[in-house]
Amino acid sequence: MLRYLPFVVEIGLLVYCLIDCIQSDEGRIRNLSRTGWLILIVILPVAGGVAWLVAGRPKDDRRRQVPWPSTGTAGFPEYERPRRAPDDDPEYLDRLRRDRESDTKHEQMLRDWEAQLRDREQRLSEPDGGTSGSSNA
Repeated sequence: MLRYLPFVVEIGLLVYCLIDCIQSDEGRIRNLSRTGWLILIVILPVAGGVAWLVAGRPKDDRRRQVPWPSTGTAGFPEYERPRRAPDDDPEYLDRLRRDRESDTKHEQMLRDWEAQLRDREQRLSEPDGGTSGSSNA
């Protein structure tokens, strides 16, 4: 079993380097074109694979690709987060205006209902519902 290990490592290195080379961005590959690296990796599997890993593979840029500067910390520090003050946000201001209008409408509706309820209670508290004076005449 141990005698097959070099072949398994060679095949693994070949497959890894081929896939990595194919998936790499053409503009970031160093020293040769993608086609040149693929030919080198296939013709010289071990040497080509090691050469790809050392001299051809794009350097890993660990910085984030965001429109504003970022640090290497997880997430964004509070001072780097893009912010918009609520009073500058037109959507927020519009929502506040609609809420105020809605509250005003609800308050007016409640006042109308209270007035109707008071009128009904007043009519019911009168003797005979307020109709006895008009029937005697």
